[in-house]
Amino acid sequence: MSSLRIDRRSLRIRLLAWLSGIALVVAGMTWLLHGILLEDLARDFLGARLEREADHAVEQLRYDHLSTAAVLNSASRGFQVFHHLYVLRIGDETSASDPHWQAMLTSILDESDEALVEVREGQQHLLVYRRPFSIEGEGGVLLIGEDFSQVEAGLHRLHWWVGGIATTLLVLLVALNLLAVNRGLVPLSRLRDQLGELRTGERERLSLDVPSELDSLVVQLNRFMDEIDTRLQRSRDSVANLSHALKTPLAAVTQILRGSRPIDATRRQRLVARLEEVHAQLDAELRHSRIAGPHAGRMSELSRDGSRLVEMFRALYPDKRFHLSLPDQPDQRIPVESQDLSEILGIVLDNAGKWATREVHCRLCLDDRLTLVVDDDGPGVPEAELPLLGQRGRRLDEGRPGYGLGLSILDQLLTRYAGRVRYSLSPLGGLRVEITVPIDECVP
Repeated sequence: MSSLRIDRRSLRIRLLAWLSGIALVVAGMTWLLHGILLEDLARDFLGARLEREADHAVEQLRYDHLSTAAVLNSASRGFQVFHHLYVLRIGDETSASDPHWQAMLTSILDESDEALVEVREGQQHLLVYRRPFSIEGEGGVLLIGEDFSQVEAGLHRLHWWVGGIATTLLVLLVALNLLAVNRGLVPLSRLRDQLGELRTGERERLSLDVPSELDSLVVQLNRFMDEIDTRLQRSRDSVANLSHALKTPLAAVTQILRGSRPIDATRRQRLVARLEEVHAQLDAELRHSRIAGPHAGRMSELSRDGSRLVEMFRALYPDKRFHLSLPDQPDQRIPVESQDLSEILGIVLDNAGKWATREVHCRLCLDDRLTLVVDDDGPGVPEAELPLLGQRGRRLDEGRPGYGLGLSILDQLLTRYAGRVRYSLSPLGGLRVEITVPIDECVP
């Protein structure tokens, strides 16, 4: 019984159900309309023929100039040639091809308009054309009709034959739909197989000749795998860097602590300096490892994140005035991960807060790219030394605390987002940091 269970979540089942349902509705509606239109077409065709025969009969009556008695006597011989039945009334005299028709159709003889009339009695269905006329000043009415029930029986047989043919074609169409769906889902089956190979390590990337609708999916999956590889390599590099960078200071600290010499103020200061270096290295690598990158699929709100950081630095540097200028649409979301944006803003604002005398101006602009400009009124950097900014561990002034790692991390962040940073002299007298990130290139 379990083998007959239908998976309702299956794309194949859904496509077949929809396609078969649509085909069934179309075939059913076509069959119903065929029956209706076929009967109307037959009625119109027979009505037009009865009208022509009635016109011809009246013209013959007028042409022969027969008396009423002669006309009525000739009716049984002449009018029956035209069709199955007739009823003719001229003045007060009536003649019919069969007395039964005369009794049955007397009621519609009293009408004076020309019309096609349907008459039903029991199993009989008559189609009668009524033609008023005038001969030598004497009015008359001619009824010419046909038993339409025989035509209806033939139409019904034809209609059911068409239904049988339509059912056969519907079954054939369902079979073709099944073939087309199975053929169309082949790329998905191949994609599933390749994903299984990725999981087992037999494949490193997806390489499929897929329909255009799946191009974005394959590209996105390959990007995610690249991102995973990049993060793995970054983690390995971080571990290697930490191992290399911490080995010497940790060995020195261990040697001091294991030695028998007393730890005086000078040696304690060196010990603290070594430990602070270790702390700085750990902090830098941890910050580096938190970089999500442009393909993390995360968005950030420029106004919210920018305002929050500025408020934090206003509290951190209460003697400095931080000014923030936001774009015209401050609530706009940008495809930069929130933690990465906070890291970018935090590095430059912290650097400006450390060196500014009183003022720090931060301006955010957004069009086809994100532009961040931070100015401070501090001592600045000599123009000749501006290219040295951002080098890992390079400090141009020892007068402030730090290890020269912030701008290096900023460089690594911007590299991930295809952005760039430019250092120049600020109109306020200090340093200007201008960062640009192309938004389009950040979109996953």
